[in-house]
Formats: sequence, C-alpha cells, structure tokens
Amino acid sequence: MLNLFRRPERRATIQRLYGVIVAQARQPAFYTDFAVPDTIEGRFELVLLHTFLVCHRLKSGDEASRDMSQMVFDAFLDDMDRTLREMGVGDLSVPKRMKKIGQAFYGRAGVFDAALQADAAPDALDEAVARNVYEVEPAALGAPGRALAAYVRQAVAGLAATPAEVFARGEVHFPAPNAGEGAVHD
Repeated sequence: MLNLFRRPERRATIQRLYGVIVAQARQPAFYTDFAVPDTIEGRFELVLLHTFLVCHRLKSGDEASRDMSQMVFDAFLDDMDRTLREMGVGDLSVPKRMKKIGQAFYGRAGVFDAALQADAAPDALDEAVARNVYEVEPAALGAPGRALAAYVRQAVAGLAATPAEVFARGEVHFPAPNAGEGAVHD
C-alpha cells in the first residue's frame, strides 16, 4: 500500500535524473570541443551514452538501484518514442524504430560495458567510442574522440563514487565536458 503513495514521487525522481542526462548530452562542448556531429544521430549517441553511464552505475548497486536503472532506461525509451512522433514518424513505423533503438542501446551498452571491464584491452573504450559515437575506424579516432573516451572514464569513476542516495534524490553529477585546449585540431 505504501508503494502506491510513493509512485508519483518515484516517477518525478526518474524524470529529474533523465532530465540531467539529457541536459548533459546537450552540452555544447560535446559538439565543439569533442567534435561529435551536431546531428540527430550525434545527439542520439550522446543521450544514449549518458543514459548508459547512469544505468551502468545503478546496475552495480542494490535491488532498488537496479530497479532505478530500469526506470531510467524506460524514461529513455519513452523520450525516444515521443521524439519519433514529434518528428512525424507514423504510428505504424514507431514500433519498428523503437525496436531498432532498443537494439542500438543494448548493443552499445554491451560494447561500452565490456570496454570498461578491468581486463579489457587498454584501447577498448577508444575503439567503442570510435565505432559507436563517431562511426569511424579506431585508427581514425583523433584527439576529440580520445578526449571523449577519457571523459567517459572520468564519468564512470565519478558515478561509481556517488552514493545511491544521491540518485534516489533525482540527482546525478557528471564531469564537465572539457576536451582540453586544441582537441579539435588534431
């Protein structure tokens, strides 16, 4: 019974968390300093990446944190569904596109998760960023992409050190997106 009363509060918490994820993904530095394409696809990749970062952290916690991870993922899917409809995608096409979005998330999440394991190759995250965010071969990554991989490592470390109570309040703190001076100029 008590759970029913807490449900709207929980939804609001997830919406706050997801709002921070989207706001972080929209930081102009990602599109300037990190040279992520400022396109629908580029923005999608950054929202997906930041959603992954939060879900990755929450999945390593207790049952309540794992439940919260699923709710953040659900908020991501709801946002993508709404965005497709706002872009004019027809009702009959939305489910097919949503299936592709879900596959994209799980595919990238699997690659990023493997790249973040302690036994992963040192350049595994650079490769994951190259192929998934920039859609280039790892050899063509360049300084902005390597800086984005470094940002991801920094975010993972910062989120890992964040107590579950912070997320439960609807807060998440990402590092400032700073690719370093001259990163755009390989």
